[in-house]
Amino acid sequence: MDEAYRRAPKPHKYAVCAYEGTSIKEFYKNVFEEVYIFFHPFLKPKSKELQVNGFPTTKETKQNYEVVTWREFITLSGLNNIQQLDIGLRTNILGLSKEYADQEAATIIKDVCQKYGLLEPSEGVFPNILIENVLNAVKEVGHGWIWCGDEHCTKRKLEYINDLIDGTVEIYLNRNLFTHDHKILITTHWDSHFSFLCSDKATVKRIVESTNLEGFYCTNKTKIYWSLEK
Repeated sequence: MDEAYRRAPKPHKYAVCAYEGTSIKEFYKNVFEEVYIFFHPFLKPKSKELQVNGFPTTKETKQNYEVVTWREFITLSGLNNIQQLDIGLRTNILGLSKEYADQEAATIIKDVCQKYGLLEPSEGVFPNILIENVLNAVKEVGHGWIWCGDEHCTKRKLEYINDLIDGTVEIYLNRNLFTHDHKILITTHWDSHFSFLCSDKATVKRIVESTNLEGFYCTNKTKIYWSLEK
C-alpha cells in the first residue's frame, strides 16, 4: 500500500484545539467568529477533613469543593498578573524550557496552595466544577446532545448533555466537545490550565455572561502560549 494513504487527514477545525505557535483566531478563521479563553480554577475543599484521593469525579467535585478564581489567587499570592500565574502553573508541570520558566512564581503557587489547602488547576482536562454551567448554557441555546472527542478527535461519541452534567458520563476523558451542527466548540489544550469556548460572537457572549466564566477574549494575535508574549 502507498504510504501516503496511511497519513491521517487534517482534523476538522470545528472539533479540535488550535495548534501551538499559531494565532488562535486565524486557526479558526471561517469556522468560528469568536474565541474566549476561560481559566481552570483552583479548588478549595469545603471541609478541612476532606481526604483527596486521586482526581475527584464530577459529583465529588460539586459536593466537596468550591471555586477559587485566578483573580482571587493573585490577591492571595501577591503574584503580579494572570501572565505570571499562567507561567508559574506551567513551570510546576515542567511545561516550559528554562528560558521561559519562573521558578519563583511556581514556588509561590505551591506555598499558597499548601497554606490555604487549595488544589492547583488541572492541565489538559476540562474543569468539571465549571462544565455543568457551560453545558447548561449550551442547552439554553438549543442543544440537547454534544459530540465528545479525544485530543485529536479521531475517536468521538455523541452524548446526551444531561448525562455529562450529572456525572453519568465522566467528562475528564474528553478533550473536545462540539455541537452536532458544528456551531459551538469547547476544547482544551493538553499542556494548559485553560479551555476555549468557540462560536459566533453573540453565542460566546451569551454563554460567558450567563456562566460568569473568568478569562478573556482572543485577539488576532493571541496564541496558546499567550502569557509568554511581550
